[in-house]
Formats: sequence, C-alpha cells, structure tokens
Amino acid sequence: MSEINHTAQQPFVPRGGFRYGVYRFVKRAFDLIVSSLFILVFSWLYLILAIIVKCSDGGSVFYKHRRVGKNGRGIYIYKFRSMVRNADKLNRKLTPEQQEQYELEYKLDDDPRITKLGKFLRKTSLDELPNMFSVFLGTISLVGPRPIMRMEARKKYGDDTRKLFSVKPGMIGWWAVNGRSNCTYESGERQKMELYYVDHCSVWLDIKILFKAVIKVIRRVGAK
Repeated sequence: MSEINHTAQQPFVPRGGFRYGVYRFVKRAFDLIVSSLFILVFSWLYLILAIIVKCSDGGSVFYKHRRVGKNGRGIYIYKFRSMVRNADKLNRKLTPEQQEQYELEYKLDDDPRITKLGKFLRKTSLDELPNMFSVFLGTISLVGPRPIMRMEARKKYGDDTRKLFSVKPGMIGWWAVNGRSNCTYESGERQKMELYYVDHCSVWLDIKILFKAVIKVIRRVGAK
C-alpha cells in the first residue's frame, strides 16, 4: 500500500481551544529550554563530531535537505553528513531493487552511499544533533511527525497531507519510537502512527515519546 486512497473523508478541522493553546505554549517553552541547554552543555561534542566528519574524507560537515514544516512551509533539515561526497549524484548506481525500495519508503536498508562513520552516526542518532538548532529557532520541535518532502507527503498521505502539516515536524515522533524500520509506508503503519500523533498530541504523549526515544538510543535499536 504505497499510496493512500481516501474516499468520503470529512474535511480536516485543525485542533484549537484553550487547552490546546496551553499545550502549544508549554511545548514551545520546553523546546527552547531543552535545546538551548543541550547546545550549551554539548558544544564540545558538536565540535568533535564536526572535526571527525571533516577529516574522514575532506567533504562538507553538514548535510542540508529541503523538507516541509508546519502549514506546508518549506524548511531545511540539517544533519552531520553520513554519506559519501556527492551522494545525490550516485543515485543512478543504485540497483533496481534499491530504487524500488526508495520509491516505496524514501529510505534504504543497506544504502551503499553511507560511509563507515555515517553508519555509526546513524546508529547512535548523532547525525541528528544539528537539528537542535532548528528546534531552538522554532523550525521544528523536539517531538512531532518526521519532516518529509512535499512529493513524499502527496504520494503517501493524500488527502491527509494538510492534517499532517497542521503540527510542527519533530526530531522524534510516535512512528520513530514504535518500530520505525518495521512500520513502513507500504503497510500503511507509518501513516497511521504519524497521524495518530496529530490527533492525540499532548504533554503526556510527548513525555512518553521522549522517554521511549532515550531507551531506544541507549539500546541502539530501530535505526538503519
């Protein structure tokens, strides 16, 4: 089920009201406090990782990719580079099976473009650390649906695209801590989990997601 077909669907109505407004305020305050403290306390780690990535092959330290933020606004996601230089130009070297998987899931299980250092960065989620600056600036949140590409959203979410974009994307989310690599677009489970968060997001759900994310990072599971 690589594409979602929605019929006889009620028009999406964004959440509102006093309680939801309080939740958004608390969420933004939490994002600001945590991201600023994290960047301050772990500034040494950012420096070390930047040096290691740069020295690994002389390429750029960061990888920038255009995604979609809240209300459909275009944003950029930044990561420590985990792929070889000019990885985008190597797409044509992927096997037909890899091309098919990427078109279905927008990711690869065994991506030949990932460096040895990149595999470690992804396994430990250290490649995601630059996104803390985006959290601080308010582009994304700590918790929310995974930021995706516009074409990806149209193909995989269909009429639910506006609903998905009604909240800020996040570094971690309900899908990311519940199987991630096992809950796919093709099965429809990824869409269900991301939209579940949109419908049920709250302080307590965010806390639950953060707690599960810490456990997953410690156990080094779920990332490929």
